[in-house]
Amino acid sequence: MITASTRLVALLGHPVGHSLSPRMQNAAFAALALDWAYVALDVPPKRLEEAVRGLAAAGFAGANVTAPHKLAVAKLVDTEAPSVNTLVFRDGRIEGTSTDAAILEGLETEHPVVLGEGGAAQAFLQALPHARSFARRGEWPPDVGDADLVVNATAARDEVLVELRAGQTLVDLPYPASATARAARDAGVRVLDGHDVLVAQGTASFELWTGLSAPVDVMRAVLEF
Repeated sequence: MITASTRLVALLGHPVGHSLSPRMQNAAFAALALDWAYVALDVPPKRLEEAVRGLAAAGFAGANVTAPHKLAVAKLVDTEAPSVNTLVFRDGRIEGTSTDAAILEGLETEHPVVLGEGGAAQAFLQALPHARSFARRGEWPPDVGDADLVVNATAARDEVLVELRAGQTLVDLPYPASATARAARDAGVRVLDGHDVLVAQGTASFELWTGLSAPVDVMRAVLEF
């Protein structure tokens, strides 16, 4: 139950009804007995700046930002990142960062490829400055023949965008699993799917807001249904 003392965190996107972040983050708060709550807010692009300033004024602890706002919000807050998915409201400042590429921690790659051109793709390209980039409004179809890591940061769910082989790794952002991810698994490819990506970025965001270690097992378990 939300009370006057509850610390609030929001998700800003358009739409947001499909997001599993509220389920995951609220389970994490409950697991640590924190009087915190995570709420999803559907914010159209023309109201984004108003919403961000409003959350800060209302005393929110922070926010996540999802499509289509990740690039636009970076221009409204304190950040050097081209794409922002996490806000922290602290000492009168709105600090922006991206945890989208947290899934890469521990992965070694010499020849990465990033598919897409939106906010998440930009976050991965910043984390992988040596990556080749493919987008429908640029170079397409993708050439992944010598890639050791492929990041699908598009919204495509029903189309197999690339055919991968065993020995390659796919990081696939959509959830539930896209046709690209299903085909990759059938081919013996290591696949980190949208739930894996969500847990990784959600864990990093949780720790930025609270300063506490996230209960990763709890966050992952609530997505397995």
